[in-house]
Amino acid sequence: MRTRNRVTRQYVLFSALFAVAFFGGVGTVAQDDSSSIHVNVVLVQLNVAVTDHKGNYISGLRPEDFAIYEDKIPEKTATFEEGNEPTRRLINLGSSSSGPAAEDPASATATMSKMGGGPPVVSAQPWMEGANVFILFDTSNYMYRGFVYAQDAIADFVRSLVGVNRVALYSYSRNLSRVSTLTTDRAKVLRSVRSTVAGDDAALYNSLLLTVKDAANLTGRKAIVVFSNGPDNASLVPPEDVAELAQSTGTIIYMISTRKAEEEPVSTAVFERMSKATGGKAYFAKDWQDEKQAFMSIRDDLAHLYSLSYYPAPNPNGGWRSITVKLVGKDLQKYHIRTRDGYRLLKQNPTTMTSLGETGPESASK
Repeated sequence: MRTRNRVTRQYVLFSALFAVAFFGGVGTVAQDDSSSIHVNVVLVQLNVAVTDHKGNYISGLRPEDFAIYEDKIPEKTATFEEGNEPTRRLINLGSSSSGPAAEDPASATATMSKMGGGPPVVSAQPWMEGANVFILFDTSNYMYRGFVYAQDAIADFVRSLVGVNRVALYSYSRNLSRVSTLTTDRAKVLRSVRSTVAGDDAALYNSLLLTVKDAANLTGRKAIVVFSNGPDNASLVPPEDVAELAQSTGTIIYMISTRKAEEEPVSTAVFERMSKATGGKAYFAKDWQDEKQAFMSIRDDLAHLYSLSYYPAPNPNGGWRSITVKLVGKDLQKYHIRTRDGYRLLKQNPTTMTSLGETGPESASK
């Protein structure tokens, strides 16, 4: 009974906290006392990896090689980017598009009947530029062994990020610490890596939720790279809901875990499910050399992603929307696609998230 009550309290707490995220790049639902639900649908961004059966990246694909469907409704590609090349705007792509003509992004607001009638209207979205990478470093008491090796691997990763606009370093034990917020200054991030120290219990999912929230309003590619040396033993939120929030905000999650976490079957399964749901990957390193290799693999993945976006066609569905991306043409059917499989439109809520624990000199300004 005590366990059941504890789980219930955790889910009740999370249900109040989860709705606070701002869904930049996806959409929100705001309900009033009238007979309508006001829906603002903005640009939906997808990060897509294309590989062959050996896992090699396939480059050189064109916008017309991709077909996007939301709830089986064909969508028209609005922007396209391969790797680190500049973003191309494709609103007027015409017949080469995978779906119907996109709605004018200058349109502002409209209503949709509670009974499901009438299309949502697209609202303007700031232009997408660059990639943003958040590194979430486990500094809990699980990290007493191999701490310096982990710092070295993270530092090498930061130095290697070519084409990434900004990098942030967060650390977590029982609370989240924003050691270095998003910046173009790599030297500042590297100094922050060396300033981290190991300490308390591990509240990974609490901290990951707060990191996803920070990434939510950013445009362009955004990824969170988690380095964890052990299972979560202090969070109040379930990992499944954190994964759903990342899906709905278009945030990729990569998980790098050491052997300590891999010894916990539950943690291993959660890390794999969470990364897969967001279009990322999970890595399990046996030693410090494997840690460095995992970081380099993530660097390569970020450099080879295709970034596609679309303005959703009229769709009465105000909940979970499934996304399917396919390759067009017989010659491309042999390749594999990895991306997120949907997102959810959620009601806004003014509740704050400070109760999940935020520490550090920069947390108060967030």
